[in-house]
Formats: sequence, structure tokens, C-alpha cells
Amino acid sequence: MVGKVVLVTGAARGLGRAFAERFALEGADVLAIDTAERVASAPYGLPGADDLDETARRVRASGRHAVVERADVRDLEGLTRAVDRGVERLGRLDVVLPNAGIFSFGTMAELTESQFTEMIDIGLTGVWRTIRAAIPHLRAGGRGGSVILTNSTAGLEGAPNAGHYAAAKHGTVGLMRTLALELADDRIRVNSVHPTAVDTDMIHNSTAYAMFAPDLPPEERTREALAARFRSRNALPVPWLSASDVADAVVWLASDQARYITGVTLPVDAGQTAK
Repeated sequence: MVGKVVLVTGAARGLGRAFAERFALEGADVLAIDTAERVASAPYGLPGADDLDETARRVRASGRHAVVERADVRDLEGLTRAVDRGVERLGRLDVVLPNAGIFSFGTMAELTESQFTEMIDIGLTGVWRTIRAAIPHLRAGGRGGSVILTNSTAGLEGAPNAGHYAAAKHGTVGLMRTLALELADDRIRVNSVHPTAVDTDMIHNSTAYAMFAPDLPPEERTREALAARFRSRNALPVPWLSASDVADAVVWLASDQARYITGVTLPVDAGQTAK
């Protein structure tokens, strides 16, 4: 990865930050993009501008360059400008990680229209917008490239109480497989990774805990109590992955070791989808 440039959306925290840090350790420069603003339907606190700056600081601490851009994946024009500016400053683009996303809960009968449409706009159409903004730069380099979509086990199976999330994630699988064919002649590979629960604020919040442990009073819905609930979803005896576990898989998919792998849905799920 030495000398390459990686674009990460949703870079201010969680998986996005882990990706940025790991690619920097591998020798890549990073274009870190995040809206760093509140999203109405997300029932947990989202990162702010300071968090995005902290991601950049960690990249630079590894001796690599970091460019920060504030942009919303729901805004194609603004996102395209941000990508264009970042690539101009860093000089090239090699790897694209459409990672921005949110999580919320509700049965299909209970979800509001705004919850559903916001999920699709960020988690599906936002992925397309990111890749759409990046394709000209990947092609311009003439070196090929790699696009890796952050997905979920919900992109491979149903997700009760999160059907809108599953719909977005299933949609991105179709997007990924189509792009893998459309970009193959340019030697641009397109894949997706599908983690089980990851140890981030997306699952560690009171709303998520209430969904997984509705039988427990709020004061008993602790991280330790919920670990057993999450562990039951996986074949391997772990409740959740660390963000670095997913970053390891993403770096491998982007590397020359995976140079002939494209159009693949890669579970990183402790055996959840095998159960």
C-alpha cells in the first residue's frame, strides 16, 4: 500500500477510523470524508468535526498524509467536489471505501417513511454517490484499483427489526456485483465485506440494547449483560468483532494478494451466517 491513496467515507469514528489508521500503517495516504453532523433517524450520538480531525491526526502520526473533507453522501455535488479536492491534493486515488452508514430499529410495520428513506439514501444511494464521484479518478490513474463496500451480515440474510437496513445492504450487493463487471476492463476490483456485530457506538447504545434485551430493565442492560445476547448470534464464542478485525480483511482485499478477487461478498462474521 506504500504510496497509494485511500478514500474513506464515514471516517470520523468506528470502522471508518479503523480503516484510515490501518491503511496509514500500511503506507497509504488517506482522504477522510465525513458529514460530522447529526442524522435525524440515528438513535445514537454521531461523531463531530473534532472526531474527524482526530482520525486525521492518527493517520499523520503514522507518517502519512491525511486530507479531511466535510461532505454528506446524500449530496452528490458536494461529495464530488470533496473527492475532487482531496485527490488533487494527494495526487492520485487507488482504493475507495464507501463506509458511511447509520443504524436504526423498527419492524417493517412500525418504521416511518422518513426512517426508511433516510436509511436507503445514506446506506445505498450514498454508496453509489461515493463510487460515482471516485470512478473518474480511479480510471484516470490507469493503474487499476480497489473498491470495498462496508456491508453487514444483514446484506446476506434477513434482519428482523432492521428491515430497512437489510434492504440497503442487500441493495449494495447488487451494486457491487454490477460494478465489478462494469469496471473489470479498467482492472478496478469491487468487493464487499460483511461483518457480524462490531464493537462500535452503532451497537453500544441504549436503543440497540433495548432491542436485544427487551426483557431486562434499563438499568440491567449493561455491556456485560448484552454480550451474551450478541454471542448467541455467532458460531465462534465471541459477542462482537473489533473494528481492527474488519480492517484486516479490508486491507487484504485491497492488496495485491487479492488481485484476482472481484465481485465477492466476504463474511467476516465469526460464523454467524453459517448457523
